[in-house]
Amino acid sequence: MTKGSHGRLRNRKVSSIMGWHHHIYKLDSQERFTVLINTWRRPDLLKKSVQHYSFCPNVDAIRVVWSESKEPPSDTLFSVLLSSVKAASRKSTHNIKLKIDMHDEDNLNTRFKPLDDLATNGIFSVDDDVVVPCETLGLAFNVWSSAQDSMVGFVPRMHWLQSETQDRELPRYLYGGWWSVWWTGTYSMVLSKCAFFHRKYLDLYSNHMPGQIRDYVTQERNCEDIAMSFLVANATGGPPIWVKGISY
Repeated sequence: MTKGSHGRLRNRKVSSIMGWHHHIYKLDSQERFTVLINTWRRPDLLKKSVQHYSFCPNVDAIRVVWSESKEPPSDTLFSVLLSSVKAASRKSTHNIKLKIDMHDEDNLNTRFKPLDDLATNGIFSVDDDVVVPCETLGLAFNVWSSAQDSMVGFVPRMHWLQSETQDRELPRYLYGGWWSVWWTGTYSMVLSKCAFFHRKYLDLYSNHMPGQIRDYVTQERNCEDIAMSFLVANATGGPPIWVKGISY
């Protein structure tokens, strides 16, 4: 573990258990990332998600995408979320921030609205029902840090060209879930329900991606994760990166 890639060593505590070493590092904001949690009327899952990710190393802030109504979370729910973040901050080298981003409409496109007050380039986009072990999350962040234009995630999917005939304006594709990836050993996308990407893609998605795609997401209430994966692939001309850790 080098100082250059993980920050300067400020303190070391040696545990008496199994002879393991616990290191505490001072990190600047670009060696951390923001956790962007999408939630929908599942307060218990949101509480667990915020509590878990607050204690993962390298987390700079927790942002919650709130599209349930024009009313903010209840005082009780917000108090629980804030308590988790404060408890994690006391054990961290920096104060972890919590912000609820309110949206007037119930629309899956809101999960990729550009965010103000961001201190990091790295975004970890995750659904409130997905909990990635901190160690595995750190591995994925290291992978993303070495390829920041790419999308790095845990949920791979596959698509194939179904048919292409002259009587159709556009070709049709088949979508394959996890078992298609497992069976074929290949994938063509990773889903944004559990993935790292650069903050610049929030602006590309919301302001520069063809509006017909966002309209489709609005109408069907689905496929925003596929749209983001293809957006990144189109911008980079390269494939996403799948980190094996959890599978769906």
